[in-house]
Amino acid sequence: MSSDHPKPIKIVWVYPDLLSTYGDQGNTIVLERRAALRGIPTQTVHLRSDERVPVDGDIFLLGGGEDRPQILAAQRLRRDGGLYEAAQRGAVVFAVCAGYQLLGHEFGGEEGQPVPGLGLLDIRSGRGRQRAVGEIVGEVAAELNVPRITGFENHQGITHLGQRVKPLAKVVTGIGNGDGFEGAYSGRVMGTYMHGPALVRNPGLADLLLRWAVGGDIQPIDDSWAGRLREERLKAVLG
Repeated sequence: MSSDHPKPIKIVWVYPDLLSTYGDQGNTIVLERRAALRGIPTQTVHLRSDERVPVDGDIFLLGGGEDRPQILAAQRLRRDGGLYEAAQRGAVVFAVCAGYQLLGHEFGGEEGQPVPGLGLLDIRSGRGRQRAVGEIVGEVAAELNVPRITGFENHQGITHLGQRVKPLAKVVTGIGNGDGFEGAYSGRVMGTYMHGPALVRNPGLADLLLRWAVGGDIQPIDDSWAGRLREERLKAVLG
């Protein structure tokens, strides 16, 4: 992809006032940087929870959050309807932890009660008995053509995948969804429990989202330095 790309990729960071607990805004920075290295212009919108969701966005990013902000975000996004409309027309949606859970049909609230989600992914989440805290590594679904993923999880969620969704990765170490798999995706909608932020630690995953957004291949860039850091981290985690 060259610098004559007809229009900027519009990146929408959804509700940073509610869903930005674990530094997941770093995902927006990585997408901006990796697009710029290829001459692809970007426009980033930091969308507060009192603003309407722009349905013309190309990539929507949702981060982690505590129970009450997660519930508020789900309620406001359901009322707004813009994120659902954007996803239906083919926009890319990438969500982490609390954001991942609220993309599903329901998730566990403050007392574990089921709270309606957005229904963008065929998943249901609830509370597990133990909190998952620590490094997570997974082998990504082959069709996505992304190297092994690595991140940090901090959640008490258990996520059950329905028939209309596929797991993002098979867990090598860590907890993930609680069933031996981590995350889920369907079409261009993807969720994960990985912080780190996820796209900082997994540039191949960032490039997948960019390919989805532009609708085709993108130029390769030199990731040798990032590769060395990833290998060091994986070696430290896996031994």
